[in-house]
Amino acid sequence: MYDLIISDIDGCLSPEDSSPLNVEKLSRIADHNRLAFAKNDRPKLTLCTGRPIPFAEGLCRLLQNSGIPCVAENGVWLYDPSCNGYLMDPSITDQQLEMVHEAELFSLKNYRQEGLTLQPGKSASVTLYHPDPAVLQRIAPQLQDEFDRNGFEFRVSLTLFYINCDLPQITKASGIDRLLERTGVDASRTAGIGDTSSDLAIADRVQTFGCPANAIESVKAVADYVSQHEQIDGVLDFMNYLMEQ
Repeated sequence: MYDLIISDIDGCLSPEDSSPLNVEKLSRIADHNRLAFAKNDRPKLTLCTGRPIPFAEGLCRLLQNSGIPCVAENGVWLYDPSCNGYLMDPSITDQQLEMVHEAELFSLKNYRQEGLTLQPGKSASVTLYHPDPAVLQRIAPQLQDEFDRNGFEFRVSLTLFYINCDLPQITKASGIDRLLERTGVDASRTAGIGDTSSDLAIADRVQTFGCPANAIESVKAVADYVSQHEQIDGVLDFMNYLMEQ
C-alpha cells in the first residue's frame, strides 16, 4: 500500500483557468483523506504546486489534510497543517530574495505593455500571467535570455497560462525531499500525479507517477499510468488505480 499521493493542483485538482472548482469531486477526495487519517488504511493525499502558499493552505484544509505537509510555490514553501507551520526552504539566501524583488520590477517594466501581470503572493519566485498561451510561449525564451544577461539566476518554465521563474536550487523535487524528510515517509511508498513540465520533478521522486489525459506529451512519456480522463476526473481515476494495486 502507498502511504502518500502527492498531487499537483492546476490541471489536476482544478482547472488552470478561472473556472470554478468542482466541489463535489473535491469532496470525494476530502472523504478519502478523512478516512485515511482516521483509519490509516489508504494513502493520504497532499499537494505539490506552483501556487502561492495561501492557495495551497486553503485547498489543503478543504481536502481534510490535517497532518501531511504540502509543497507550495514550486518548492519554496512547505505548509505543515499539523502545526500550522510555514517553512521556507533554508537554502534560499537574503541575496536571492533581493534578486526576486529586482526581477519582479524588471519583468513588469519590460512586459507590462504586452499584457503580462504578476501572480500575487509569491515570496521567492516570479510568476507572470497572460490569458493567451501563444504570448507566453513567445516571451518565455526572451525572458530567460534577458535574465541571463542581467545576472538574474532563474529557471524559466511554462504552464498553460503562466511563466514560472524559479531559483536554480528550488524545484518541486526539492520540496518533496523536504516533505519526506519531515514526515519520515519512504519514497518507495509514494505516488504522484501532474500534467506539465514542472511536474516531471514529482515523477523523479515518487515510486508511481500518473497523469490526467490533459497532460503534455513529455509528462505522459514518463508516467506509469495515463488516465483517459482529464483534470480532477483523472486524479480520481488514478487514486482508484492505486487502491487496486
